[in-house]
Amino acid sequence: MLKPARSAAPPRRAASARRPALPDSPVTVRPVRRADLDHVIALDARVTGIEKRAYWQSVYRRYGVPAPAQRQFLVAEADGRVLGFIIGEVRDWEFGAVPCGWVFGIDVNPEARQAGIGTRLLEALCAGFRRAGVTKVRTMLARDNNLVLSFFRSQGMMTGPFIPLEMDLDDTE
Repeated sequence: MLKPARSAAPPRRAASARRPALPDSPVTVRPVRRADLDHVIALDARVTGIEKRAYWQSVYRRYGVPAPAQRQFLVAEADGRVLGFIIGEVRDWEFGAVPCGWVFGIDVNPEARQAGIGTRLLEALCAGFRRAGVTKVRTMLARDNNLVLSFFRSQGMMTGPFIPLEMDLDDTE
């Protein structure tokens, strides 16, 4: 089988397309602090295109201020910079489901992706779930969110036993 010809040197990316270097110091995964909240808000706004300050302040009050063991809001930090976050909790559900850990928020700074930070965040969250006595973790995401879907699949997650259903509510009542 013929291999395609290789050019002498790979094409160079423009300087603006290069990813900044990751911090030299180790990445620490730890509970969120009040001082981290602006970094979390900025990261979420950068990724989603929407700043949701009131939402994140509410999430911090519920999950960040000394929360019960069933609730976790963790950040990955290095050199004083928040590189990512993850939020989850142990939830009891109807429909015959036993209590399990739920991941409902995760993001990593685009420049820090592919460096294992998301994996470290998920591992730390799952360790907390194990300490809380659950043996399963679940999440839900938009079907077209290929980036996050690929991440969770790479971590060993697969389709679960539930099918989300929804309907629009009209406001004509």
